[in-house]
Order: sequence, then C-alpha cells, then structure tokens
Amino acid sequence: QVQLVESGGGLVQAGGSLRLSCVASGDTVTWNNMGWFRQAPGQERDFLGGFRLRDGAPYYTDSALGRFTVSRDIDSNPIVYLQLNNLQPEDTAVYSCGARTGRSTIYNFWGQGTQVTVSS
Repeated sequence: QVQLVESGGGLVQAGGSLRLSCVASGDTVTWNNMGWFRQAPGQERDFLGGFRLRDGAPYYTDSALGRFTVSRDIDSNPIVYLQLNNLQPEDTAVYSCGARTGRSTIYNFWGQGTQVTVSS
C-alpha cells in the first residue's frame, strides 16, 4: 500500500523554524514529482515547493522563495523535507506532502498532513 506520512509539525514562536519530513512507502516507481502544500483554515490548499524525482530539480512558488527550502533523500523510497524559517502567525496551517503519479498532470496523491502553529 502506497503511503505518504508527514511529521515534524508543532507549535513555534514567531521567528522560529521547523523542519518537516515526508516519507513515501510502497511502490513509488511511477511517481514523477513530490512536493509540499499548506492549507490554512477556511482557505484553499496552496503549493509551496517540490521536486522532479527524475532529476532532483527543485521548484518553488514565489511566496515560498527565501524562507522555505525543500530537500530530499532518495536512497530507498523517497523522503522529502521542508525547512521553514522565520515563521510568522500567518504561516499557521496544515502542511501536507503530495505526489504526482503516473500520467497525471497534477498532484494526485496526498498524506494526511502535519499541523504547524505559530504564536505571536
């Protein structure tokens, strides 16, 4: 069974940092991309950054550049990380890992997410 499991969320004060992890398990050979998203209460899920698994090239949205960094390990099944720096209360959200699999042109598989709460 294919799974994405996120960890590393929690409560942090404004200006602090967190490192989130996402471990993929199962048959991921048809996966093309893995990335990070976040969803604040009452808002849509927003893409932050991710990787093409074939060549490891990272890509980001403009809003994530400078404060958020994605990285990865692919020794066995893929693991992707999201480094969050200088967190602010508006960064409070559920952060989720996603994958684009097979012939899909969009991200189509998700983990359950990890809560990040930033206090002022």
